[in-house]
Amino acid sequence: MENDREALRAGEEAAQRVLNTLNQKIGPQKFNAWFRHGTRLRLEDGAVKVMVTNPFVANWIERHYQVEIAQAAHEQTGHPQTVCFTIDPSLVGEVGRRQLDTQAEMVNRESEGRNRPRGGGSGEAKSSLRHRLEDFVVGESNKLAYSAAVAVCGGKKPPFNPLFVHGPCGVGKTHLLQGICNSFARRSDGAWRYVTGEQFTNEFIVALRQKKFAEFRQRYRRLDMLAIDDVHFLASKKATQEEFLHTFNAIESAGKLIVMASDAHPRLVGQLNEQLISRFVSGMVVKIDVPDQPTRLALARKKAAAMNLKIEPDVLDYIAAHVRGSVRELEGALIKLTALSSLGNLKVTMGLARQALSDHLARVGSAVTLADIEASVAAFFAITPADLHSSRRTKTISAARMIAMFLGRRKTTMSYPEIGRYMGKNHSSVVLSVQRMEALLKESGAIAWSAPAGEESMPAQDLVDLLSKEIS
Repeated sequence: MENDREALRAGEEAAQRVLNTLNQKIGPQKFNAWFRHGTRLRLEDGAVKVMVTNPFVANWIERHYQVEIAQAAHEQTGHPQTVCFTIDPSLVGEVGRRQLDTQAEMVNRESEGRNRPRGGGSGEAKSSLRHRLEDFVVGESNKLAYSAAVAVCGGKKPPFNPLFVHGPCGVGKTHLLQGICNSFARRSDGAWRYVTGEQFTNEFIVALRQKKFAEFRQRYRRLDMLAIDDVHFLASKKATQEEFLHTFNAIESAGKLIVMASDAHPRLVGQLNEQLISRFVSGMVVKIDVPDQPTRLALARKKAAAMNLKIEPDVLDYIAAHVRGSVRELEGALIKLTALSSLGNLKVTMGLARQALSDHLARVGSAVTLADIEASVAAFFAITPADLHSSRRTKTISAARMIAMFLGRRKTTMSYPEIGRYMGKNHSSVVLSVQRMEALLKESGAIAWSAPAGEESMPAQDLVDLLSKEIS
């Protein structure tokens, strides 16, 4: 027992050293916003396990700080470390309102291109894209999207152009886009580029400020293939949308390929240029749904094999049946189970799995999660999930928050307190939001919000039906 306590203490000290190194690498402002509270690190079996409050934070940290986390862990342990993420709702209570506001402001600031752009993949940096189509796990929820990705890689002239893939966080959209890029790079010498909507926006702003607009246009309009991830980041950015429209037209008119991914269908990305929407839907628009149980089982087997984890088939079946979140949550569940088994020198049994994964196991029968709802609502109103968790009360954010809470009650079996903890609000705020939304529906009222072009509104029932269709 004493040895176990010493091992646990040593692990905590090692994780703290990694955090201290990470603080030095990214600076105190970013560290305090994303890692000071509500985020925990553990070093387990050659991996850094990052535990966060919700999928949005996991996605943001993975995209912006995964490399720095891996470097910090390598420096402290002397060995390469894999970085994985898992959701731990119990951490929500540690996140203060000020931190949530800081996160929202930082997301908005970086999305608007005020910060230095971060790197993305390109034809000159093939090794930066780690996903391949050959490694994609195909199931009923994603086989149409996968078939479309394979089709655009199959010949010189794609059967449809553009390809637009949408779906909730963690279902494989980025994997498909990067897989298409890697496949294109292997079979062609043509110029290609993989960027996020955020990076495209940042590069556009920098080009304007440095008066290098001609170079920016040349960089994109000469491409044989453009892959742009998180295209919903272009929402509400009029100048960037206008430039992307010209870039899109130049590439498409030359018969070249464009592939895109977003959290929402083009028509559900709020404050998006109608001309862009018409271009996006002119090709193939395909949705990736949350994986069903057979697909989750295949993913669990593949992830376990990749991590050299020895788990009995019945335990894998149990995990696939109950852990219904993103792929990274599935990875986190496998790592936690194996770590507890190793630390306690215990055999991985069904009983141990039930005990170890109690915080991961789905409590609802529906595949729809509050993270899915948040992503769709935020995309429609052209805000971020961080805005929904903040204390900001603009007309747009308040309306979006009310609808997200209402749909959380309607589409899941989460209780009022559970929704409140997830979104960083109290129980009474959720109750009030749901009651206000129910009253609007009963009275055939409308939802109003502010957009760059002016005030907009939509009947509450129509908006609920639209969003329900997207997340179902």
